[in-house]
Amino acid sequence: MGGQNDRDENVAALEEMSVSDRASATTDAHALRRFPQWGAAADLRCIDAHLHADQYSEEERHGLLEQAFEGGVEAVVAVSMGLRSSQENRRLAERYPGRVMPAYGWHPEQDPLNPSDRDELIRWIKARHEAGESFAIGEVGLPYYRRTEAESNSEAFDEGPYLENLEVFISLAAELDRPLALHAVYEDADKVMRLLLANGVTKAHFHWFKGSADTIKAMAAAGYMISITPDVAYEEEIQSLVKAYPLELLMAETDGPWPFEGPYSGHATVPSMTRGVIRDIAVIKGVDERLAAETLLSNTRRFYDIASEK
Repeated sequence: MGGQNDRDENVAALEEMSVSDRASATTDAHALRRFPQWGAAADLRCIDAHLHADQYSEEERHGLLEQAFEGGVEAVVAVSMGLRSSQENRRLAERYPGRVMPAYGWHPEQDPLNPSDRDELIRWIKARHEAGESFAIGEVGLPYYRRTEAESNSEAFDEGPYLENLEVFISLAAELDRPLALHAVYEDADKVMRLLLANGVTKAHFHWFKGSADTIKAMAAAGYMISITPDVAYEEEIQSLVKAYPLELLMAETDGPWPFEGPYSGHATVPSMTRGVIRDIAVIKGVDERLAAETLLSNTRRFYDIASEK
């Protein structure tokens, strides 16, 4: 991977890979066992605010999570690609209560979700709500990478079905009063902002966000959260974002199993990489590492209603 431009070009292809292919492309069992505790002091607690836990192979995901929890990662937010992905993340949440916060939804960097399948997913999510289960809505949003790739190839792209799907999920999050994990960058974030404000959504989390200065100001004014990935170590755009955004509205994530460059090149992506994110945020903000860690941890617990460890 060659940086942000390469990520923009390749993300749709990765997200359309099968679960087993995606996992094998980014990690292996031996790498998980020997992976170091990145960044900040190992005794600092952290939460990975955006992880595709079910996209690691079935053989690897439990070792991945157990290593993370044993190493001081309090919890992970496990976002979903669709119904089957949501069901698997629910099983992980049942196996690791209080440690895996599942988020149920449909990732937009794939073919549009047809109304019948969308209704099935919505019914399933509402059943989880009626059962009193803990969960968020996500990952949902707009297909920026898929759309811009089509446009760069002079191909027609109909964003209408994606907007329709997103409106349904935003309305659902408002109805159920659930946190919302969003895939919305650059000009797509402005479209999503309008929908959030129109629906009165206050608990919105823009993961791996990139956008204009005006959008950044508007999001901060609305109290919306963003999460920072390990590419803050080497991407100037993300470093500038950290400088501009309030510390009390930041979280740390990995988006694993997506691989990273810089100090992470060649390594499997695991939740403890959030320690490296914390370290870099502390340096950029000019604050003590422990203060940064405690603030990001508190932010994530509060937003996703994750109980603190005793």
